[in-house]
Amino acid sequence: MTEGNHSPSTDSLWDRLQAFTDARIGLGCTGVSLPTHQLLAFQMAHAQARDAVHWPLNVEALCEQVMAIESPFTIEPPLQLQTQAADRMTYVQRPDLGRVLSSESRQRLHQQTEQPATASDLAIVMVDGLSALAVQTHAPPFLEALLGELEADEHRDWQLAPLTVVQQGRVAIGDDVGELLNARAVLVLIGERPGLSSPDSLGLYLTWGPCRGLTDADRNCVSNVRPAGLRYPEASSRVVHLLSESFRRQLSGVQLKERTDDDVIEHKAGSKNFLVS
Repeated sequence: MTEGNHSPSTDSLWDRLQAFTDARIGLGCTGVSLPTHQLLAFQMAHAQARDAVHWPLNVEALCEQVMAIESPFTIEPPLQLQTQAADRMTYVQRPDLGRVLSSESRQRLHQQTEQPATASDLAIVMVDGLSALAVQTHAPPFLEALLGELEADEHRDWQLAPLTVVQQGRVAIGDDVGELLNARAVLVLIGERPGLSSPDSLGLYLTWGPCRGLTDADRNCVSNVRPAGLRYPEASSRVVHLLSESFRRQLSGVQLKERTDDDVIEHKAGSKNFLVS
């Protein structure tokens, strides 16, 4: 039996299916095992996923990328913050510590908001999460697309809190940061848990009225932001739609549903079954 044993007809079918997904389908077989190149590809993907969890965020480089964004908003150097998880091993073993700012970072934010000021509309928090690679790679271009969408919004003159970057953080760290910055809403840009086909997936979490003690039911999520997943313009449009609805209804989470007009493959008019077309 030859490596990658398939008939010509099934090869054609699998090729067409593979165009729709990064999932491992139609791998073939050699005897009772996977073909060598498929096994090596799987091992590589597994290694990349493990590396993504432990790869450190280059905060200085990220801040430089953010400062280079072309935007009508005035972009100050992001505030660099740290959670109570002092290192990566602690972060992995103690998720609770990744949800709370260190005392030094809390003091830094207190100093930032010492002057009396009105509440900002939105605090944007970039967090390494479980894939710093995702934040390093996708946060700046997504942020550029988002700021352009906010500037073009005819219904609101968006007032932004200072940008922040948090190391060793979980999603809920946005509640801590947003509350301290006196923001009406917070948007967390965080590296999602790596998968075997997506070690660099960026997640976006929106919360209205951020304060410590909220749960995941209080947030809305837009996930898999990357060129091979949800592209930056589409992701920014969804976030601005959610933001607008969140401000209109003054809530977020399970009570706020996304009602964008994006086409879904199974609802596209005139779509055909790719297996019989």
